[in-house]
Amino acid sequence: MRALDALGRALALAGSMTWQITWSLILGFTLSAVVQALVRRSTVIRLLGDDRPAALARAAGFGAASSSCSYAAVALARSLFRKGASFTAAMVFEIASTNLVIELGIILALLIAWQFTLAEFIGGPIMIIALAVAFRLFVSQRLVAGARRQADRGLAGSMEGHAAMDMSIASSGPLRRRLLSREGYTSVSHIFVMEWAAVLRDVLGGLLIAGAVGAWVPASFWQHLFLAGHPLAAQIWGPLIGPVIAVLSFVCSIGNVPLAAVLWNGGISFGGVVSFIFADLIIIPILVIYRKYYGTRMMLVLLGLFYATMVLAGYLVELIFGGLGLVPATRAAKVTDVSITWNYTTILNIVFLLVAVALVVRFLASGGLPMLRMMGGRPDDAGHPAHDQHAHGVTDL
Repeated sequence: MRALDALGRALALAGSMTWQITWSLILGFTLSAVVQALVRRSTVIRLLGDDRPAALARAAGFGAASSSCSYAAVALARSLFRKGASFTAAMVFEIASTNLVIELGIILALLIAWQFTLAEFIGGPIMIIALAVAFRLFVSQRLVAGARRQADRGLAGSMEGHAAMDMSIASSGPLRRRLLSREGYTSVSHIFVMEWAAVLRDVLGGLLIAGAVGAWVPASFWQHLFLAGHPLAAQIWGPLIGPVIAVLSFVCSIGNVPLAAVLWNGGISFGGVVSFIFADLIIIPILVIYRKYYGTRMMLVLLGLFYATMVLAGYLVELIFGGLGLVPATRAAKVTDVSITWNYTTILNIVFLLVAVALVVRFLASGGLPMLRMMGGRPDDAGHPAHDQHAHGVTDL
């Protein structure tokens, strides 16, 4: 009976967090779909051929306008690399795709605090700059050449089919006219549904893990782990331990935000939360994919440099926000069991669920259903008749 009560408590916490963030997730993915519908993959590839600052800035911008699914981002980065993008630009694209996206910022502000949204958009560029410098210092051209040979073998990872799909609007003209057109509606609906299909596993997994951790792990455990009684030690330790917890949690994409909320309430430092969220790109399943894509040596280099730059970004964000007095004074992330009442959350959930229904209906009516079966396809899969007929076909990068 006690076990059932504990399970019920965990599910209640997970359900409560789900209800609180539903509208924000739909809003974030809708805005992301609109942006992705306007950005053509061919343009991305053409502009990322070197690792000069301008190319890396474009890589970050294109990444922020891309899929927030970590697996799709990793697959797409490999595809960009194979098509001629520099390795550094491909990795910058990957980081921005998972850490500088609209939906992540919205859910951070809603579930924890707006300061964390700001921290992500400041810490992300810090990590990108640090990584670019680290690549110049520690990654030789010989190592990159070996990674390219391995990448050209085309070994499948995860979400390859999704990464190969270009669902942007093919027609030209003013942005407003393109978006409000029938083709624009179709493109946005396809991207919206495919993005949800790509990240749903991680979002649900993150919510369930956060619910279980919040219900079953006593606050005293986190306080001891994060050295909560020693402020300076906690600030030093937080960015170091944050990525380690992320690696062990196996949760990526925006699915790690609910767990970040639990960790923040438990006593991890502000910078520790930032480094934890960045670490979705070094969880164990993605490290296995790096090994397939680029070889064991490059996988280990990526693990080491990603970890070091995540920690550095966490430290600098802690210093900047602490100096400006922007670190939240209270730990009040929304991980409590809240009952459903008639309030702004309920109203917004209803409104945005209707928006989601409209986009799903358009997706189904425009022949998008077969695309879902292609999400895990081969990295060199090309074309899809159901999507081609709407003039913005599924194409290989």
